[in-house]
Amino acid sequence: MTVKQRIVVGLSGGVDSAVSAYLLKQQGYEVIGIFMKNWEDDDDSEYCSSNIDFVDAAAVADVIGIEIEHVNFAAEYRDRVFAEFLREYQAGRTPNPDILCNAEIKFKAFLDHAMRLGAEKIATGHYARVRLNAATGRHELLKGLDPSKDQSYFLHRLNQAQLAKTLFPVGELHKTEVRRIATEIGLPNAKKKDSTGICFIGERPFRDFLNRYISKEPGPIKDEKGRTIAQHVGLSFYTLGQRQGLGIGGLKARGAALKAAQAQGLRGVGEHEPWFVARKDMDTNTLWVVQGHDHPWLLSRTLEAADASWCAGVPPTDATAGAPVRLAAKTRYRQTDAACSFSSDASDHFSLRFDDPQWAVTPGQSAVLYDGDVCLGGGVIAGARD
Repeated sequence: MTVKQRIVVGLSGGVDSAVSAYLLKQQGYEVIGIFMKNWEDDDDSEYCSSNIDFVDAAAVADVIGIEIEHVNFAAEYRDRVFAEFLREYQAGRTPNPDILCNAEIKFKAFLDHAMRLGAEKIATGHYARVRLNAATGRHELLKGLDPSKDQSYFLHRLNQAQLAKTLFPVGELHKTEVRRIATEIGLPNAKKKDSTGICFIGERPFRDFLNRYISKEPGPIKDEKGRTIAQHVGLSFYTLGQRQGLGIGGLKARGAALKAAQAQGLRGVGEHEPWFVARKDMDTNTLWVVQGHDHPWLLSRTLEAADASWCAGVPPTDATAGAPVRLAAKTRYRQTDAACSFSSDASDHFSLRFDDPQWAVTPGQSAVLYDGDVCLGGGVIAGARD
């Protein structure tokens, strides 16, 4: 009698992980579902949906005919992800908690738990793919086949050991096909909307949420010529390229301050162009803003990144030894791949020079590198310049 391989699936309550579990069971695996609870601070609030999500995940497990276990990783999440998240914001940077959550919780704490259950591998509902390169013997992380849903950007910190133990069943499918399968087999969450909130924290007014953990230090909002045109509530609450929530209206809304600035030749005032956050000066507690989406202060041709992580275990094409390597990169999710030259003099630092200037390159976010569909890894943006 053949013993079925055991696969532990992270069931989030969403349709992608549900269809992943179904597909694996159809392929003959012994499938066990795990629901991860990683946030406890406000279970009873309207924004924390973990209780509802667990009910959905349990209903999915019932329909598919698999066991489901409820596991609490809240302590690990707070120590490994949320503490770093707050440190970065307090330093004036804009971190991506989903990336750290994947590396530290979904593919570390969860993976370790699954191995203790005797799993051969784990699976999640991410839109990505894993391939073993026969020539190198290394596992490769590839983009999901649905370009509008590809999530390799969020997975770029996974290492060889994690990739070797991971399956992404819906990575070969388009979202429309996933929805069709879910409807066809009668999954209760077939039409459930996709989550867009912070990993495990949910969808909520972000400034209100941060305000619970980070103190406010108001200061001046200045234009490109150094004129104070408003007050900010604290630099931690803003990110480069931000347009909404600045408290800077048009000329009518700003009154005497902007009229005076216009009289002195302030660029763009009265032209009704929107304002954008362009720089944050932590030393002087100043928020610098500019008018117009394509203002030069918002454009960068080069960046420096640190804390690099490489899926293959080594930097791209031994760039430390010679000339820059031609690759493509994203400096934020949903961005089109941008052609660039990669160079590095250390395994954990690198520089990128883009063929075309990139918009609002933000310290704390990740620069993720690609060679075609293969995600090579990336690093945390430390700074950018013209």
